[in-house]
Amino acid sequence: MRVRHARVAGIALVGVVAATQVGAVALHALRGEPGVTGAAVAAVPALLRAPTPAPRDVAAYGGVGAWVDLYDLADGSVTPAAVATMARSGVRTLYLQAARDDGAGRPELTAPDLQARFLVAAHREGLRVVGWYVPRFGDVDRDLAHLRAIAGFRALGHRFDGVAVDIEVTDTVTDDAERSARLVELSQGLRSSAGSDAVGAIVMPPVQLEVVNPAFWPGFPWRDIAPLYDVWLPMGYWTERTVASGYRDPARYTAENLTRLRSDVGADAPVHMIGGLGEGTGVAEVDAFAGPGALRAAATGLAEAWPWPRIRAEPQVIHMPWLDLTPRLAAWMDDGIWARWVLSGFPQPDDLRAAVHGLLAEPLAAAVDQVVEGAWSA
Repeated sequence: MRVRHARVAGIALVGVVAATQVGAVALHALRGEPGVTGAAVAAVPALLRAPTPAPRDVAAYGGVGAWVDLYDLADGSVTPAAVATMARSGVRTLYLQAARDDGAGRPELTAPDLQARFLVAAHREGLRVVGWYVPRFGDVDRDLAHLRAIAGFRALGHRFDGVAVDIEVTDTVTDDAERSARLVELSQGLRSSAGSDAVGAIVMPPVQLEVVNPAFWPGFPWRDIAPLYDVWLPMGYWTERTVASGYRDPARYTAENLTRLRSDVGADAPVHMIGGLGEGTGVAEVDAFAGPGALRAAATGLAEAWPWPRIRAEPQVIHMPWLDLTPRLAAWMDDGIWARWVLSGFPQPDDLRAAVHGLLAEPLAAAVDQVVEGAWSA
């Protein structure tokens, strides 16, 4: 037994040292700091490097989502460390604002090093990440360039699992018909560059455009852009509605938005409903939001859009408890799934560090622990 414990502790020490090296290389690579050679990045294990990217289809928009904008990133209220909490809370997709046009300079991502850290953290937790952008329509070419930058972004092999357009700005181009024409032009350009990749449209809720405030964007070109997007994300913030309007009721507001949206863009359109703002929402309202039969119908339509190969690939991008690994199931797994199943049985970092403390003299163990803590939390 003594020999066995020594071997386990030795393996743990190797694991800790390797984790320290991996963390340091990955951190430098993600931050784009000098001194990181191609060979060093190539040496980062598959735990951090992305496997073959999942296809960009509507599956990325399924399930519970968490939304993070650039204001959250700027004030530090949401960091990559929060992704683990999102995963534990049942979130399956992180919707991350990836760029903002300041009107100057080359169209590109905002804080690309931070975006990269979110991507890696989310994929390690099994979340998909949809990068979104708010076009202002003053310069369609610049808006399109930002969206293409999001689509083309890579960090250690990781990329965004989807690209979506947040369509809500009206003050840059005040003429409604001209703004609509520019939206159609932008959507056509994005559709052309995206190819077969699914593209999302984050839209104002139809109830707001058609009932509450028809003057917000008269003649919104639903029919013109309907063939250009693959999934629709109405901003159904019932928390922004008054009780007197009747639309403060999550069930009613959600169901009517869904009905009107399907009428505007097609009865079989995949839809991901966005609910009320978190700080103004209670448990009962969330239950009401998730409960309407119309929402269940939307979920069914989204599921029917997933081809069998995509369903087979799901274990690669979400947590799945493998309780009984039969030889037949093992043969079915591809290398990526198998690697994740094996890694799921590895000790947690705290257990590895405890083994190091049991093996080494305390001053040395404390020094190793400090280095690992910095690398692991980076």
